Amino acid sequence: MSEEAKEETKEETKGESTEEAKPKAPEFKKPLKKMTVVELKQVAKEIPGAVGVTAMVKAELIGLIQEYFGLEDEDAGKRKKAKKDKATIREMKAQIALLRGKKAEAREAKDTKQINILRRRVNRLKKQTRKAVAV
Repeated sequence: MSEEAKEETKEETKGESTEEAKPKAPEFKKPLKKMTVVELKQVAKEIPGAVGVTAMVKAELIGLIQEYFGLEDEDAGKRKKAKKDKATIREMKAQIALLRGKKAEAREAKDTKQINILRRRVNRLKKQTRKAVAV
C-alpha cells in the first residue's frame, strides 16, 4: 500500500471512532432510586457538560443520569399520575424575584394595596419553596 492509502484508512478509522458513541452505563451497586443524593451527585459530576449538579435534587439527578446513559425508568408503569404539576424550586424563586420587582414599582407609585398583595404572594411562594425542600 502506498503511504497515501494508509493515511486515508487511518483518517477513516479515526472518523468512525469519533462519531457519537453512546456512553456505556456503569454497573451500579443498587438501583438509582435507592441511591443517596450524595452518590447520585458523584455519578452526575462525571457526566461531561452537566451543569449545576450540586444544586440538583434527587429527581433531577436521576433524570440527568438516565438521559445521559440512555437508561429506562425502572418503575415508569408503576407510577401514579400526579394530581398537579408542581413548580420546581427554581421556578418559584424566579417568580419571587419577578414579584419583588413589581413590588418595588408599586412602592414608587405608592400603591399600598398592590404592595400588600405582592407581599402576601411573595410570602406564600417562600413557604412553598421551604415545603418543597422538606419533601
